[in-house]
Amino acid sequence: MYVGTLSFDLLLGDVRSLKEKRSLVRPIVAELQRKYGVSAAETGNQDLHRRAEIGLAVVSGETGHLTDVLDRCERLVAGRPEVELLSVRRRLHSDED
Repeated sequence: MYVGTLSFDLLLGDVRSLKEKRSLVRPIVAELQRKYGVSAAETGNQDLHRRAEIGLAVVSGETGHLTDVLDRCERLVAGRPEVELLSVRRRLHSDED
């Protein structure tokens, strides 16, 4: 069993309130969950209106499949025009760790 995680540090565009921030972040999280079957949530910077952290995790029996899903998730977030992807942290874990 393998577990992969991604943590995205995002800079949001012209956002002036936490309500506007949520209206940008929530659809990204929902799309990640729907398209790729990952567990995803806003995991940090919740009190800052122009920054967001989204974390996700996926479990797989094969590292190839795991890497493919993580790559697709990263491309999806990087391709969103309303956010600037500042950094991505990727971690892979096995049950032997």
